[in-house]
Amino acid sequence: MPLALARGISANSVSVAGLCLGGAAALAYTQWGNWALALVGLMLSMGWLIADGLDGMVARATKTASPLGRMLDGLCDHGVFALIYISLALTIDTPEGWVLAFAAGGAHAVQSNMYEGERSRFHRRIKGVALEALPVPTGNALVRFYDGVASSIDRIAMPFERTLGQSADPIALGALYGARAVAPLRFMALLTANVRVWAIFVACFAGNPRIFWWFEIVPLTLVAIVGLVWHRRVERAFVRNTSATRPKTASRMHLS
Repeated sequence: MPLALARGISANSVSVAGLCLGGAAALAYTQWGNWALALVGLMLSMGWLIADGLDGMVARATKTASPLGRMLDGLCDHGVFALIYISLALTIDTPEGWVLAFAAGGAHAVQSNMYEGERSRFHRRIKGVALEALPVPTGNALVRFYDGVASSIDRIAMPFERTLGQSADPIALGALYGARAVAPLRFMALLTANVRVWAIFVACFAGNPRIFWWFEIVPLTLVAIVGLVWHRRVERAFVRNTSATRPKTASRMHLS
């Protein structure tokens, strides 16, 4: 990151560079039958992962984060996998292969948005910061759509946000929440790009890219569902405990 800052490289430029590395990885994977080129695809994918993490760091360091930047980062993220999925589907080139590729791509987009939402909520809440109101998407239609999808779980999670916001000690409550919610978040870390990058390589090295698509569609979808339900159960426990405590407190105040 220091080199990028010293040279004045913008976060959006880093995102685009990541997309180029990912595109090169997709090109290498068109020859997945050759283990050496499959390994090149893995190395290029790792380069993209570094760029994908670096763009956010640059945006925060230069205070240049924007709705457009978030959308570009998301598009470059999903775009790399889309290119790889398409390159693999082209090499197989059967109706079944294309159906699997598109189904895996759709599952990936939903899973990634859900995980990123859970992660951002967790890191905000452990600081004792509650979401006061549902975010209002801004920017052009595409940016609004992306932000709307990314924050969809916020609507379901609002009861806990209100509990945290009304707490007499939100920092302490946030710390207690963090201790209980870290388990489902770690479980959902199986949805990160790192896992998928390795899964793609393993499937190609094994001689069957379909293995990765099925891995995306079934096991990773189950991970997303279990993680979301688990996290909501943690939230509901706090909401129920708070609701059960308030009447008792109010009654003691009335008797006094």
